[in-house]
Amino acid sequence: MEMETYLRFALALVFVLGLIVVAAWVMRRFGYGGAAAPRPGRERRLGIVEVTQIDARRKLVLVRRDGVEHLVLLGMNADLVLESGIRPAADAGGTVP
Repeated sequence: MEMETYLRFALALVFVLGLIVVAAWVMRRFGYGGAAAPRPGRERRLGIVEVTQIDARRKLVLVRRDGVEHLVLLGMNADLVLESGIRPAADAGGTVP
């Protein structure tokens, strides 16, 4: 093989990797890249406090929204809100009595 073939391969590889990076940046910029970061100067309103796996198909998720927590059971076919309007404890140190 000649040097020209290796150079053409290297340039094609750099071009494809550049296209991947640009596509990832565009997707993240327009909200297709997973969780969006909060805007600067704004406090996050939504978050996951804790997740517990019950079995292979179900999990309990404690979600906090505007300072209020909600206990949600996520399953394969249906999701269920078990408890809503939970006020977090003032001393939420993660200890269980």
